[in-house]
Amino acid sequence: QVQLVESGGGLVQAGGSLRLSCAYSGSIFSTNVMGWYRQAPGKQRELVAAMRRGGSTNYAESVKGRFTISRDNAKNTVYLQMNSLKPEDTAVYYCGADLANLKSPQYWGQGTQVTVSS
Repeated sequence: QVQLVESGGGLVQAGGSLRLSCAYSGSIFSTNVMGWYRQAPGKQRELVAAMRRGGSTNYAESVKGRFTISRDNAKNTVYLQMNSLKPEDTAVYYCGADLANLKSPQYWGQGTQVTVSS
């Protein structure tokens, strides 16, 4: 069983920064891929960024150059540094974990709200 607990969301002005954290526990295999996803009102959940245990990453085009995913395997924590935030980044951000599935991971956190004001 994998447990994921997100923190770090909040309200920020456009152009500002936030860092999200996701503390995870459970199988090393089930947490091989750790990702951040977001869901805005009326929209489908989408992949924002993902990172494999070996270090390779994937980013949505809309966040490339602004967001950075990182993970500390010793602390069992994955981070999402979000810079130059835009109002369209407003969403509930979820942490996800899976052996290999980026699009629809098996395990999810409870989500944390990020609101960017203009």
